[in-house]
Amino acid sequence: MRAEGYLTSKSYDDADLVIVNTCGFIDAAVQESLDAIGEALNENGKVIVTGCLGTKDVVRETHPSVLAITGPHDTPAVMQAVHQHLPKPHDPYTDLIGVKLTPPHYAYLKISEGCNHRCTFCIIPSMRGDLVSRPIGEVMQEAENLVKAGVKELLVVSQDTSAYGVDMKYRTGFWGGKPLRTRMTELCGALGELGAWVRLHYVYPYPHVDEVIPLMAEGKILPYLDIPFQHASPRILKLMKRPAAAEKTLERIRAWRTECPDITIRSTFIAGFPGETEAEFQELLSFLEEAQLDRVGCFAYSPVEGATANALPDPVPEEVREERRARFMEVQAAISREKLRAKVGRTMDVLVDEVAGRKAVARSAADAPEIDGVVHVRGAPQGTRAGDKIRVRITGSNDHDLTATCAIDSARDSSTSA
Repeated sequence: MRAEGYLTSKSYDDADLVIVNTCGFIDAAVQESLDAIGEALNENGKVIVTGCLGTKDVVRETHPSVLAITGPHDTPAVMQAVHQHLPKPHDPYTDLIGVKLTPPHYAYLKISEGCNHRCTFCIIPSMRGDLVSRPIGEVMQEAENLVKAGVKELLVVSQDTSAYGVDMKYRTGFWGGKPLRTRMTELCGALGELGAWVRLHYVYPYPHVDEVIPLMAEGKILPYLDIPFQHASPRILKLMKRPAAAEKTLERIRAWRTECPDITIRSTFIAGFPGETEAEFQELLSFLEEAQLDRVGCFAYSPVEGATANALPDPVPEEVREERRARFMEVQAAISREKLRAKVGRTMDVLVDEVAGRKAVARSAADAPEIDGVVHVRGAPQGTRAGDKIRVRITGSNDHDLTATCAIDSARDSSTSA
């Protein structure tokens, strides 16, 4: 749209048209999407709906006045609807390439779409299909362009990051005239040459994940691994159709920490999966205590329409699901509190997200935007801006966040300004 001369607006009042990108994965996301559509209709009135929820009848049933509905990744249909309801002639003098919806200093780098797994709680393959990897040269070109434009942190995302290239049989592509294999390890090595923070998300625990740990230990990519383990009980993991070897998982975590002591491991879990007994939930809590994961999220099981897990026997009552989720997060809060307390007194580099006077909100290598904690900095150098890296000394902590002062020898890294 930007390339055709359309402008984006920061408010409903200034917009001639609103496009709502939706999620249809779990009930809470469906409701949030429907609420966002309703808000857009109330505030503006001219709304086009796109994204995963567009494949379901609920959008038209709930909001019959929307102008058009498309499914996920259907850019031509979105453009067709925009052209129909807000025509604007092409103007070569206003052509612009690319638009980012994140702050200027970090960006999400999507490397593939779809998933080959059939986890019983998930409907993503039915909405987005099997894994389709982007050509590695295309991914690297986008990453290079982002870094040249001022991006300081690349967040690598997909539905299954560690499966990158398997659909292409890891064929060799090219970047900068050099051969480069379409595979996660080689991609991470190449991204590590760009000079930006590189953070891995949604990594399925295949054996070859071990190959990226040396890159973390060498400082090529951030020592941060987001692996959704989902549970620890072998029986529940089998019901989920997930890897079912919690003991092996603990061994690998110990090995990763031996090779890269500063590694931050983030994961997500499901409490109250159909058939989960109190004893199996206790297995999960025991795993949590032993694994000592750094960042953890937990969802109470949500019976998503179309998920095969809904047909499993012995569903857990909603109040029990929520109670287990709360107990789980209470255990993790204590683990997180102790881990963050151990960082007090350390000096580290942080990436600034927001600045107000001499105060800044920043993130360390252990903190992904929006889902992890932050570092509250006092005494930031004069002129500090979002996107700068500054060196701080950690002075305090709570369950999830750190507080810090600017280190005595700190100077604003002007080369990292967005």
